[in-house]
Amino acid sequence: MSQSSPFFNRWLSQIGPDQVITILTDLVDAGAVFAVDADGKILFWSKGAEKLFGLAAEAVIGKVCTEALNCDEGRDPCGLAEHGAIKDQLVKLRRPDGNSLSCYRTARAFFAADGRFAGALEFLQPRAATAPSAKSLTDSDSFHGILSRDPAMREAIKIIRNVAETEATVLIRGESGTGKELVAHALHLESSRGNKPFLAINCAALTPSLLESELFGHVKGAFTGAMRNHAGLFQRAHGGTLFLDEVAELPLELQAKLLRVLQEQSFIPVGADAAINVDVRIIAATHRSLREEVKAGRFREDLMYRLRVVPVFLPPLRERRQDVNLLLWQCIQQHNRHGRRHVDSIAPEAMRRLLDYRWPGNVRELKNVVEYAFAVGRGNEISLDDLPPEFREASPTYSAAPPLIGGNRRANEADLIREALQNAGGHLETAAKLVGMSRATFWRKRKKYGL
Repeated sequence: MSQSSPFFNRWLSQIGPDQVITILTDLVDAGAVFAVDADGKILFWSKGAEKLFGLAAEAVIGKVCTEALNCDEGRDPCGLAEHGAIKDQLVKLRRPDGNSLSCYRTARAFFAADGRFAGALEFLQPRAATAPSAKSLTDSDSFHGILSRDPAMREAIKIIRNVAETEATVLIRGESGTGKELVAHALHLESSRGNKPFLAINCAALTPSLLESELFGHVKGAFTGAMRNHAGLFQRAHGGTLFLDEVAELPLELQAKLLRVLQEQSFIPVGADAAINVDVRIIAATHRSLREEVKAGRFREDLMYRLRVVPVFLPPLRERRQDVNLLLWQCIQQHNRHGRRHVDSIAPEAMRRLLDYRWPGNVRELKNVVEYAFAVGRGNEISLDDLPPEFREASPTYSAAPPLIGGNRRANEADLIREALQNAGGHLETAAKLVGMSRATFWRKRKKYGL
């Protein structure tokens, strides 16, 4: 939380808070800042707001914001008494000249000592009518095709850059569709092995016998159908990198063989009697916890330590909300270059659903959604009707959970709120209903406990 010194407070009282607020908001040239009271009447209107809406302060001060801003929706857009705070909500407004205006809305409510809603401060930033430029998508946000502005993802990229300079074995953890192979390939390209082979295999995709043959190769006559010698991935990746995806699915009998490669840099092909020496860097990935697999007896502990020298954790897309817009436009631009349809905007309601969606399939699902939209839609704007059916449902952002009543209600209020947030997938309104609180009360208590 921001803090100020007593000297600042004294200085503020000398200059006048109204003058300071006016100057601060004038510095925000790219959007509108305004304040409303408990009844939704506008108390303050910045110069940026005058510029954005073409309305002078004298014309809107004292008016209810729904009337002044010509909101498309009939509800009060300043209904923060329930929400408490809003971050990057996409809203559609109408200017006095009749033109529509899509903005990202960020707002913060204020409450009196008795808990009653006392007003709010809002910031509206216009949404670009066209797609972001190629420069804005690639210069500082892309790393070997990995597009992100998310702090957790950038931390993972930082680790990748650093560990690429070494020969350490890396284990990438992340849900399906988060881009584990893309990260592994980026690590390979950043390393001194970047001009050598990069080969990948999904350990869950083959039977144990086929997987052994594919990894370590076999000699002619090793088994029925082995009509010739076959060089395995380890042999073909000599000097480069081998990516083992879903390594937790590796059968126990093959784990010992993999451990030998890691320890001795040698292996024996199926049916052979002589070892082959190789120089291969291993990068593994899994959506499971190897420690839990070890406890369950499904994974060797010594192999886990060999693979998990440097763990890298990739956050799911639902925790990278600011990346959704970037990834959407990257996919759209790819389709624009290769398809018949050209999209240059996304309808506000469609964008709201896309931003609020939880993306269980992560980036892979997002790409499929864009492909679906291009296939079924027409025109230069993606509308809500262009999205898959789950986006047109009333509440696509969470799965309903049973109310936390009776025996499920714990005495510890912080634990109760934490459990509600988990069951509601982070959706505040649903979490509040689960514990029988208003949204405003739930929001305040969540802030109180730092959840």
